[in-house]
Amino acid sequence: MPTHAATRLHRIDPACNMARYYSLSTTPSLFGDICVVREWGRIGRPGRIRIDLYQEAEEAHAARLVIEHAKRRRGYRDVSGNG
Repeated sequence: MPTHAATRLHRIDPACNMARYYSLSTTPSLFGDICVVREWGRIGRPGRIRIDLYQEAEEAHAARLVIEHAKRRRGYRDVSGNG
């Protein structure tokens, strides 16, 4: 499992004036834990950040997959490479 994995999702609905992003990444901490870093907010604005610590990489990976699956169920999609 890569330790520096990152996913960026968007949920855009012009009819509802909705333009949101959700970013997930995993990275090692300075103390040997694995961090799942979440950032979310309105596209073009500073967002909120939450960091969850896990002792094992497998735990962090499983937690990240659960979060990502929940966001996709709510309508978030991968950011296209073309903008």
